[in-house]
Amino acid sequence: QVQLVESGGGLVQAGGSLRLSCAASGRTFSSYAMAWFRRGPGKEREFVAAIRWTGGSTVYGDSVKGRFTISRDYAKNTVYLQMNSLKSEDTAVYYCAASERYYGVSYGPYEYWGQGTQVTVSS
Repeated sequence: QVQLVESGGGLVQAGGSLRLSCAASGRTFSSYAMAWFRRGPGKEREFVAAIRWTGGSTVYGDSVKGRFTISRDYAKNTVYLQMNSLKSEDTAVYYCAASERYYGVSYGPYEYWGQGTQVTVSS
């Protein structure tokens, strides 16, 4: 079993930056991919970014390309989401997800999920 715990959310002004962290515990992750999704108020769940744990290839949602960066730290079993140039439309609960078989943009195949961390961007 894998447990995911997000942190780093908060309130920030438009144009500012935040870094989210997702610490994973339980089974080893060498074969896992990890991702970030978000759900804004009144919106559907949206793919943000994903990273393949081995090799480090990444993919981003169109709305965050060029502003957000996903990365991972093997030693800490942690994935990060650096968010720059934040906009009010980035306001959402951000969820970390992990999969041992899938790397991509769909939320269905990710087996493990964190509880979420709130990000609020004020304009």
